[in-house]
Amino acid sequence: MNRKHFFVVLLILTLAGGLMAQGDRGINQPINLVTIPTAGVLPRGAYAVECRLFPGGGLWGQIGVGVFERFMFGVSYGGGNIIGNQKINWYNQPGVEVRYRFFEESVKFPALLLGFSSQGFGNYLDSLKRYETKAHGFYAVASKNFHFLGNLGLHAGINYNPLEKTDGDADPSFFLGIDKDLNSEIALVVEYDAALNDNHSEISMLGKGRGYLNAGIRWRLVDKFTVEVDFNNILLNREEVDFMNRELKLTFSEIF
Repeated sequence: MNRKHFFVVLLILTLAGGLMAQGDRGINQPINLVTIPTAGVLPRGAYAVECRLFPGGGLWGQIGVGVFERFMFGVSYGGGNIIGNQKINWYNQPGVEVRYRFFEESVKFPALLLGFSSQGFGNYLDSLKRYETKAHGFYAVASKNFHFLGNLGLHAGINYNPLEKTDGDADPSFFLGIDKDLNSEIALVVEYDAALNDNHSEISMLGKGRGYLNAGIRWRLVDKFTVEVDFNNILLNREEVDFMNRELKLTFSEIF
């Protein structure tokens, strides 16, 4: 971890120390921020359907199911150019995600979750056997909620992806994120994915070593339906990219 990454982590921990902590009971903790996972899981008997629209006519969908109070799994699939008039670039296989929350959040300690996800983001690059933004692979994430002008959630995790390494970069990485309720319907989410496993490639369309800074506005239209507008790759972490990605996410959740 270089100095820049160290100071980012230190800033998050310093902010946390000055806030009043709360347990997660009664907190509607998100399952994901923009792309990174949190320590949230779907409750037993619940399911969520998520749809993402990304640049180039891309469409990606996922179904997640809460099997037990601490365990959930999901499957996903999609591709590029689904919307448009060009040949569809389907993903080579469905993505899979499993999560188990080992420790619940308390007043003093964060929730801790271990999981695995094979689903990356953006188009799938057949020549390199990877997504434009790699999946998180195996990960551990801690989440803590605080009272600060409404609910404030802090999230931090580490990850290792042993699957997408044809480009010669398979380093472990880390991610950080914040979700902040602005009112009862609207929330702001911000995240930073260091993407240390995507900073050694000489291919210009892939990572430049800056990591991925993403942000989004989440609007809960009704209790079961959420619309989110995301702004991804704010740091322009690719040589051939001049503007950040503007994406749309739709989520519907229900109890069986």
